[in-house]
Amino acid sequence: MTDWRALIEQLRGTPYHFGVVEPGSATYRVEFDAGLTDAEVERTERQHQFRFPPDLRAFLQTALPKGAHFPDWRSGDVARLRDWLDGPRRGILFDVEHNDYWHPDWAARPCMTEAALSVASEGIQAAPRLIPVFGHRMMPVEPYRAGNPVFSIHQTDIICYGFDLADYLRREFSLGGREAWPDAIQAIPFWSGCAR
Repeated sequence: MTDWRALIEQLRGTPYHFGVVEPGSATYRVEFDAGLTDAEVERTERQHQFRFPPDLRAFLQTALPKGAHFPDWRSGDVARLRDWLDGPRRGILFDVEHNDYWHPDWAARPCMTEAALSVASEGIQAAPRLIPVFGHRMMPVEPYRAGNPVFSIHQTDIICYGFDLADYLRREFSLGGREAWPDAIQAIPFWSGCAR
């Protein structure tokens, strides 16, 4: 079981470079507000129609990370959060329309672009929903258990970026204490099949 308080203290004390590190690039330390209350979690889940996986909920209730690349589940703009939640679907649909992407689990690709987008959208909506953790790093809500992987998703460039939430945070923010990558990680319908 992850000691979220200890991990959060590491995150508070570690300089982080977002994106490419270049001479003179800005660094920042992860800042946190008080963790979400049970009422705030329930409001957010009701508002966005998902349940936080148990480990993500525990992390967010210990302390709520803040900054432009973290979703503000307490007081963030609801429309912006909904847009963020819909980002993976829109990105994949962009590649369906402009880059001939087609998932092998979907039925044969229709000839007409509009019909192909409709089939693809239904296929994506049938997949487990993803919750943003940081930037375009996303975590599936299903199965509802601790230990789901975290994916980096930019259109159809999908990479498993952490075998669980704690591993992801250690990797993203270059923290020590990473465990060896396990022989098998939780398979997530659709998303694991897309990941490289």
